Amino acid sequence: MTASRKAAVELAALHVDRPDPSSSLVHSCRAELRYVCSVGLTLAVDAALAQRVSLAAEGPLARRGEALQINLGEGPCVEALKERRTVLVPDLDDPYPTVGWPVYAQQARAHGIRATFALCALLEPDHSGPQPGLVMSVYRDRPGPLPHKDLETVRAHVHAADILLLAVPRPGENTAADAWFLHSDAVVHQATGMISYRHHVTAGQALALLRAHAHACQTDVRDLAHTVVHEGLHLPPLPPPDPTNP
Repeated sequence: MTASRKAAVELAALHVDRPDPSSSLVHSCRAELRYVCSVGLTLAVDAALAQRVSLAAEGPLARRGEALQINLGEGPCVEALKERRTVLVPDLDDPYPTVGWPVYAQQARAHGIRATFALCALLEPDHSGPQPGLVMSVYRDRPGPLPHKDLETVRAHVHAADILLLAVPRPGENTAADAWFLHSDAVVHQATGMISYRHHVTAGQALALLRAHAHACQTDVRDLAHTVVHEGLHLPPLPPPDPTNP
């Protein structure tokens, strides 16, 4: 067993019996970092990466950083999952590493996020395309690289989260599994299902419609989802396809 794998297993053993293992791991990771950072943990629950759940967020920048990626459908977390690699952006003002997610970079900077680092639990190449997985993201309020020791700390914690997630039953079968999911994000999936049914579209298209409407209204996607589910809001129908643009 490699040293990093051993560290992840030991961490998983420490947190397996905690009431909220995801928050416990994120809190532990943030406390061990040498630099003051915010930390978030995200789970992609489908292979298309259309549905992502923020499992935990610690620190003043993490909740907003996680929400922006879920609302916009882009960002370092999404890139890490799609490409199965670590995404390190020590300066969000640098246009080169953020070329694939310019809207996220702009809005993240507006909320005080100046650097971000995303480490994925899935790092093995797979030619079958994107797969579900966990990403731990680190946010800083000033530019600069994350030290190697801090990167190793984050890597051990995200792999520990992966071990714990694989060890528990599917959500709904056991209260321990339910602890991995935030109720605030569950309403997003409820709204996605309702929109999918009403508009006769796929779940991915329904989530895209929800995100687009939230962005247009400058509101959080969770708040809009709550309005759809609990207050009966009907989103505008999708525009008909343009025959001149196949």
